[in-house]
Amino acid sequence: MFFKGPRSVVGLDIGSSSIKIVELESTGDSHRLKDYGAIDLLPEAIVDGEVMDRQLVVETIQNLFESKKIRTRRVVSAVSGRAVIVKKILMDRLAEEDAKEAIHWEAEQHVPYDINDVSLDFQILEGEPNPKQMQVLLVAAKRDMLNAHADLIREAGLTPVIIDVDSFAVQNAIMANYDFAPDEVVALVNVGAEITNINIIQNGVPLFTQDLSLGGNTFVEAIMKRHNVSHAEATLAIRGDEAPTFDLNAVVQQVCEDLAMAIERSVVYLKTSGDTERITRILLSGGGVRIPGLVDLLNRRHQVPVEIADPLKRITHDVAIFNGGDPRVLAPTLTVGIGLALRKVDDR
Repeated sequence: MFFKGPRSVVGLDIGSSSIKIVELESTGDSHRLKDYGAIDLLPEAIVDGEVMDRQLVVETIQNLFESKKIRTRRVVSAVSGRAVIVKKILMDRLAEEDAKEAIHWEAEQHVPYDINDVSLDFQILEGEPNPKQMQVLLVAAKRDMLNAHADLIREAGLTPVIIDVDSFAVQNAIMANYDFAPDEVVALVNVGAEITNINIIQNGVPLFTQDLSLGGNTFVEAIMKRHNVSHAEATLAIRGDEAPTFDLNAVVQQVCEDLAMAIERSVVYLKTSGDTERITRILLSGGGVRIPGLVDLLNRRHQVPVEIADPLKRITHDVAIFNGGDPRVLAPTLTVGIGLALRKVDDR
């Protein structure tokens, strides 16, 4: 009998402000952070999800793998933004084989793009009380965007074995590290540079998923405009790296209001659909969690516990990997990468 050793999976998180890689070793249900790496990109390298400087992005990915001496060339990556649609739909109960054709037709009613231009995936959700109906989680992504993402990874000499969705990668990381009561309704809010992913889950099932065109850059641009400072000064202030010489509160409050309103609208939608009356907890991740005052403002606005997620809570790791940095500060920025590296990749 042969016993398999630990399996190494690399999550590649290509964000608009930085590229991050996470290598995890997994044995059964236990996981170990083998290494991670992150490199900031120039502000105009990726804009609105579109790669403007392809060579720079490819070389950055290659440099990360080389500097970390990662031999694995098979990676799990993810996409998000306007070209990705995630929707929960209700339809007549069918066997899974029959459902495929019916879901394809159903998707045409819910996806705002030509159905021939998208890649579709779905999951039949358990727990629908009506035996004649079933809930289906529908995921659609524009095919040209997926192809461009995969080609970019291949240009860096890597093989994309799975392309996931950022919101689901965050959920994967959180579910591996936290236990929730069945009645808890948790808003997972991942604040990136350009996009904030909102995924409201209950009992491991996504109830509502949305990508907002709002992120760390929104705060940076608002500070630059209000206080007439450089991009670098505004970025340092928003990252909390040093005390700013100007007042951040008004700007943070203004942008947080937009985020709070989006979360509120999602709860109103869930109420009208009969899914839930309220969220009970908010877990924040992404580089934006460092924005001074963000946690307190969302806490006051929604009157529920708001905390910064720890995607390494149950994942063993050597603090030396962080080169003197605080894992609790750095880990939230790796949430997507960790969730991707937790994906089970077969031996094909």
